[in-house]
Amino acid sequence: MFTDNKDMYLDTDLYTIIHKADTRGNAAHGWLNSRHTFSFANYHNPERMNFGVLRVLNDDSVQAGMGFGTHPHDNMEIISIPLEGDLEHIDSMGNSTVIKEGDVQAMSAGTGVTHSEKNKNSDKQVKFLQIWVIPNEKNVKPKYDQISLKDIAKKNEFYQILSPNKEDQGVWIHQDAWLHIGDFSKGSSDDYSIKKEGNGVYAFILEGDVEINDVKLSRRDGMGIWNTDSFKVKATENARVLLMEVPMSL
Repeated sequence: MFTDNKDMYLDTDLYTIIHKADTRGNAAHGWLNSRHTFSFANYHNPERMNFGVLRVLNDDSVQAGMGFGTHPHDNMEIISIPLEGDLEHIDSMGNSTVIKEGDVQAMSAGTGVTHSEKNKNSDKQVKFLQIWVIPNEKNVKPKYDQISLKDIAKKNEFYQILSPNKEDQGVWIHQDAWLHIGDFSKGSSDDYSIKKEGNGVYAFILEGDVEINDVKLSRRDGMGIWNTDSFKVKATENARVLLMEVPMSL
């Protein structure tokens, strides 16, 4: 049955919510084009404030040589995943680095941090996902973490890129959250099992076409799934999928 929220589908067990790519908010500033899955800045949709503790999912494109000037954050876990090009990062913790396609960056803002992000290249765009997760502990000491995926990437199955545990594979944050990426050939599939009871998963289709429990999704579509122990992702074309498992209670 469908609820009053046209995006949401319920059955007796599984709960899902679907956000098609063309229904996202859009901010076009010339130097920046950003698509917002959830309310952000001047885009406000009371039905799209968050998915559990997943507060921001921005799909950003920054023009050559341009970027975000130095600005502050506190008490937020901020994850950046470059999809194309090179992104220069400088922060008040003393980090000065470049992240590029195949890297993942996580920053715990905690008691407060300032940083800037700039397109390192003068001849092409940089495209990246900006993800904010509400932490489970406030006023922690700020920290920075960055990895390359080249040594952990797998084909036709999900591999972990973020967790709550610094000893585990990938970067880590102050939240019971897990992020996985899957690079799938047409016809391949994988099952995902929820790591912690009560968590949900927001699936974001980076490229290609997939089916999740028979729901058809395409490039940049999003789907939230909760009240289940597991689900199946099948690639109907070559596809790349990001899964973000997060607590559903703020």
